[in-house]
Amino acid sequence: MSVTPVSAPLCIRVHPSDNVAVVANDGGLPAGTRLPDEFGGLSLLEAVPQGHKVLLADQPEGAEIRRYGVVIGRLLAALPAGSWVHERRLQMPDARGLVDLPMATRAAPTWEPLNGHTFEGYRNPDGSVGTRNLLAITTTVQCVAGVVRHAAERIRRELLPRYPNVDGVVALEHSYGCGVAIDAPDAVIPIRTLRHISLNPNFGGEAMVVSLGCEKLPPQRLLPAESIPIERVPGGLGQVCLQEQDGFAAQIEAICRQAELHLARLNARRREIVPASELVVGVQCGGSDALSGLTANPAVGYCADLLVRAGATIMFSENTEVRDGIAQLTARAATPAVAEALVREMAWYDAYLQRGQVDRSANTTPGNKAGGLSNIVEKAMGSIVKSGSAAIRGVLAPGEKLAPGQRGLIYTATPASDFICGTLQMAAGMSLHVFTTGRGTPYGLEAVPVIKVATRNDLARRWHDLMDLNAGRIATGEATIESVGWELFQMLLDVASGKKKTWAEHWALHNALVLFNPAPVT
Repeated sequence: MSVTPVSAPLCIRVHPSDNVAVVANDGGLPAGTRLPDEFGGLSLLEAVPQGHKVLLADQPEGAEIRRYGVVIGRLLAALPAGSWVHERRLQMPDARGLVDLPMATRAAPTWEPLNGHTFEGYRNPDGSVGTRNLLAITTTVQCVAGVVRHAAERIRRELLPRYPNVDGVVALEHSYGCGVAIDAPDAVIPIRTLRHISLNPNFGGEAMVVSLGCEKLPPQRLLPAESIPIERVPGGLGQVCLQEQDGFAAQIEAICRQAELHLARLNARRREIVPASELVVGVQCGGSDALSGLTANPAVGYCADLLVRAGATIMFSENTEVRDGIAQLTARAATPAVAEALVREMAWYDAYLQRGQVDRSANTTPGNKAGGLSNIVEKAMGSIVKSGSAAIRGVLAPGEKLAPGQRGLIYTATPASDFICGTLQMAAGMSLHVFTTGRGTPYGLEAVPVIKVATRNDLARRWHDLMDLNAGRIATGEATIESVGWELFQMLLDVASGKKKTWAEHWALHNALVLFNPAPVT
């Protein structure tokens, strides 16, 4: 990757075959700007905003435009060198088919193990390790959300001060549980998602559920006995049914009484030093721009490789944002079976989108385009780099949970929606989250710390009390992908240990759980 000095116009070309470069200067560059000598002394024919592409050589109509060494589109009309290349000037390529793919053909990198790194976490009876010590109140149906919200506020105000070792209380609200085709084949997805979120490592093995009493998804179906064996959940399933209580006040009292039983056990827990191999980190991007694939995401990818070397688990996701790079993913699969699982998940999602008559171009948002991303192909290439370069060791379908001892780089199949992706990664067992953004978003999760990484200096400067790490320094040459990756790795350990709070935690920013529910509504 070539990066010009900070005092000059900043233009970045990733691959030698690229015939466009991305403008990295805050505010973009005006018409007439002369680019550095490495780009042939080219002058801009028009103003080019930050993150957008400038054409490096004259190209005829229909010419392939390459970025990351990949064709991201064809010109709709001839353009001279120095032109601004954006989505209205490109025809998006067709999606890569799911046949004749390279299956587990790329040799895994050979790295020295990264030993000696630790964090202070909470060991759970099922063998997982949490980064926070939270009381979770699971709900079976949306109908109980208002009562549970009131109860959670009372628990925070009146009970938590008596249990100082408990970090907080989380009400797992959602819009599922009734008015749905509960026995439809795809209903398994939201049901297992809720079940597995309830058993997230940050909830200490405690299982508390509040139900209404007449919903289609009762506690026994949501959390059957086999999912919470007594030897792993000391108190078993703590239940409160609102229809069995005599009014609102009694409902609140019943929830608080049940909560105290769980709080007492959680309060007895203490952090202990554990190896970095116990981390389960999810990575995601949202509000992306063209610098996402040049600064923040490559740094996250470098950190992902460090985590793999340390024996930890790292999850990446977002079906529509990796679909156009499927050949890269199947080649990196550790085994043919993993490659086949990747194809299976992409084919399922292709069919899901087709049923809804959704074109794949719908993924790229107006903000993505304003940030320089012309289409989903270009976006996909920048998104995939968050996964680093390790072999893909496993694939989880939506709502599935990591198997005991499953480690390394895992593809967790999710939609690209920030909120659904975060929800499904929590269900998979994520205890720490990394979220990169170029346009900016106050996204957060209540149950899992979220480290926010800015792709550009201007965002990090303006959102100084929302962004935890500035990767924009990579574009200006003030830092490298490797140095920011190491900085993120250390930050992960500090946040996991409770030594550092993220800005999202500081402000208590969090989004509601959003379940992926492809089953019909009745």
